[in-house]
Amino acid sequence: MTGILGGNAKDEPMHYGEIYNVWQASMVAKGALSCYRAYMYHAGDHDLKKILGTLIDQAELEISECDSLLADQGLASAPVMPNRPEAKLEDIPVGARFTDPEIAAKLAADIATGLVACSMVMGQSIREDIGALFAKYHLTKAAIGLKIMHLTKKNGWLIPPPLQVKRPETVKA
Repeated sequence: MTGILGGNAKDEPMHYGEIYNVWQASMVAKGALSCYRAYMYHAGDHDLKKILGTLIDQAELEISECDSLLADQGLASAPVMPNRPEAKLEDIPVGARFTDPEIAAKLAADIATGLVACSMVMGQSIREDIGALFAKYHLTKAAIGLKIMHLTKKNGWLIPPPLQVKRPETVKA
């Protein structure tokens, strides 16, 4: 293949959709990082804290990789949120404290939204490196989502939608 879209994908220009998607992914990861750090102060469950640590590491990786892609194109990234002051769980008033089930539910919702967003970027990308990067994020989010689901089931935090326990009998004509 020759022309502007031939050769090394990293040497190809990003189209406007790729630019926006990478910028938005960086911005979302920066917001998630801020929230996950705050949730870490609120969480009491050891396994939930481990998942939060994994999500913090993942958000930092996504910020670094997305911001590098933007910088390579001469583009500015979204601003970083300031770090929060540290807090201890017992210092947070009960009425202001997020509970472990609330945190787990929010993490599961974030993962579900992230999976859809990654799929969209993969489908819109014409640069193979960007599609592959978001495929990697998708795979990681799916694995973390599975851990969250197991944790919520194990701890009784999962609130399922209505379940069809008994199916209605069919009438034979």
